[in-house]
Amino acid sequence: QVGGFAWENCGDRTDPVVLQSLSVAPDPISIPGSLRVSAAVSSGKAMASPLKAVLVVEKALGDLWIQLPCIDQLGSCTYNDVCTILDNLIPPGTTCPEPLLTYGIPCHCPFKAGSYSLPASDFILPDVELPAWMTNGNYRVRAAVSSGGEELGCVRLTFSLQS
Repeated sequence: QVGGFAWENCGDRTDPVVLQSLSVAPDPISIPGSLRVSAAVSSGKAMASPLKAVLVVEKALGDLWIQLPCIDQLGSCTYNDVCTILDNLIPPGTTCPEPLLTYGIPCHCPFKAGSYSLPASDFILPDVELPAWMTNGNYRVRAAVSSGGEELGCVRLTFSLQS
């Protein structure tokens, strides 16, 4: 189970991409189970390839936060070309999966400037085998997206994991 979910923007006030709202329910989240997500993002700038994403995943050990390594593309990883990853997951020319399709949310680069909103939508979480290092505890994740060395946006998530 994942609980105690919270989020905040962590970028510069001038970052063009801002997460305006994010809601996740239930709290705690059960895996496997159903997840209801709503979100709104605004972008003052088009985002095109190459889009770089840097994740820093930390776990609390007492009062210390320990950065977890990048193992099998999970953990504190740098993804140098998010656009190519998206193209591999959803081949270009195929329609975006629901509920993205219904709400006009793109799933391929380039992403146009504008506001994107996902009303409360249900997703089924399959029973996944989490890596051994993702054990019970408190976590925080910092995700920063940049293009050509310019930071576009940054979000920090905090949550606890209970099995």
